[in-house]
Amino acid sequence: MKRLGALLLAVSLAGAAAADDSAFTSSAGLGSAGGAEIYSHICQGCHMPEGRGAVGAGHYPTLAGNAALVSWQYVAITVLNGKNGMPAFGLPADQVMETRTVHLSDAQIADVVNYVRSSFGNRHKDKIAASQVAALPHPGVP
Repeated sequence: MKRLGALLLAVSLAGAAAADDSAFTSSAGLGSAGGAEIYSHICQGCHMPEGRGAVGAGHYPTLAGNAALVSWQYVAITVLNGKNGMPAFGLPADQVMETRTVHLSDAQIADVVNYVRSSFGNRHKDKIAASQVAALPHPGVP
């Protein structure tokens, strides 16, 4: 647990979108983790524990009170496909090792989207389901 947190912080500070540690390339350790756990294990290394973002070796936008989060589609597509150096977490599992990122299932993406949209001062109460994420364009899928 501490090793993963340290790894995510190192990735954040280096401004890298991927890591050279095989522990970073698996979401298997997340099992049935909810949105808060997924955020703390994957997202907070860049977006910070309170969702305030960071600027330094890279630019990691604030999630706290971010008006763009009104659109669940925007958040889900960003998590699925990545953006501005953020890795795509919706890649098919067989492409994860090639890109050295993490594969999140549609259910995990829905959970983290729901968490971010209802945390950090965001008050979006509508919840999305895995089936809604599944209907969106996924990277690496024709």
